[in-house]
Amino acid sequence: MTTYIAPWLDESRWPTVPIRYVARLGTGHTPSRQHPEYWENCTLPWVTLADVGQLRTGMITYIYTTSEKISQLGIANSSAVKHPAGTVILSRTASVGFSAILGTAMATSQDFATWTCSSRLEPRYLLHALRAMTPDLRRIAMGSTHQTIYMPDIAELRVPIPPTAEQRRITDFLDTETARIDSARTQMLTLSTLLTEREQAFLDDAIDRLADRFGTLPLRRYITAIEQGTSPQCDNLVATDGEWGVLKVSAVKAGRFEPNENKRLPDDIPPVRRYEIRHGDLLITRANTPKLVGATAVAHQPRRHLLLCDKIFRIDVDPQVNKDYIALVARGRRIRGLCAEASHGTSQSMANLKANEIKDWPIPSAPLAMQLDTLRRTSYEFDKLATLRALVDSQAALLAERKQALITASVTGMLDLSTTRAANLP
Repeated sequence: MTTYIAPWLDESRWPTVPIRYVARLGTGHTPSRQHPEYWENCTLPWVTLADVGQLRTGMITYIYTTSEKISQLGIANSSAVKHPAGTVILSRTASVGFSAILGTAMATSQDFATWTCSSRLEPRYLLHALRAMTPDLRRIAMGSTHQTIYMPDIAELRVPIPPTAEQRRITDFLDTETARIDSARTQMLTLSTLLTEREQAFLDDAIDRLADRFGTLPLRRYITAIEQGTSPQCDNLVATDGEWGVLKVSAVKAGRFEPNENKRLPDDIPPVRRYEIRHGDLLITRANTPKLVGATAVAHQPRRHLLLCDKIFRIDVDPQVNKDYIALVARGRRIRGLCAEASHGTSQSMANLKANEIKDWPIPSAPLAMQLDTLRRTSYEFDKLATLRALVDSQAALLAERKQALITASVTGMLDLSTTRAANLP
């Protein structure tokens, strides 16, 4: 019989069983925020999606600290549970498939499934098995607006069950080998970060040199028109050829326009054609997460029938300044810093810029020929760095695939550890 969620488990040398047969399956809860007394004297660590950042690399085994804590009163008046140390957790909503072991007694939100292992199942072995399933877990979560693996699917997750002594041997082997792979991958990721920093430093230096030589003028001196778009109720579908779509705020990245980031306009809503995106439009996000608000790009050769949304400004400028040059300068540290300082909004997940704040952006007032020369030089440098970064990132991806294959082969017994010398593994 083919295992629905992780078909590769059918190759296991050992029998597979639902994890809930050998570990107590649970989850968590969030006490009502309408009762402030539930959120007083909070002392018990409480794992929420805010802690997924610790788990994203897949390089930590135990989680010891959390962003929030929960109170005993909150637990008593909700479905939250105090899970013992050694419980294995798996994120199942929004950020799907991240796992770890509780290093101390903790509660979790409903965004996590938990397994408290019996004597038949080693927690570290289960952790490795869950990490082998990560691609399968994300596959079954795809297609949901709020990506989720529902508890009935969680209850069907299976795990191979070799003897506990063999589980320990597999775990010891994987701990050693995955640590080696993680170390190499960390070096690759660090190098990728350094290349990104080099790109930013090159850009900032180019902008500073122009500002020192020619001075700066506020962007308002170049703007001839500024507007924001519409916000109709749209489908959660991408518009196809011939259909009208409304840009999502994610369509504008720093220096990059992504027209496929849109929502389809329903047929019964007439498009406001004055908001149609045109080739050469300069777009600036006015509302986004604090790190991304103020992202600027030029819409080169956009697909037809796209409308400006209300979270993006469209700006027309005087011909003496190149729009791509403005988008380039907007990526510099000075304007990024101004965006961070000027972002308005009470939510950490959404910030807003006002039109007057964008108009105050300092733009080096270089002649048009110098603007174009700066664009050419930065493009050449960026292309070189992008090539190097792509190479480094591909190596990091190969290491991640190697780790995944090693775990899969080990937990299913396809890799015979009795004849494998760990030191000789590539």
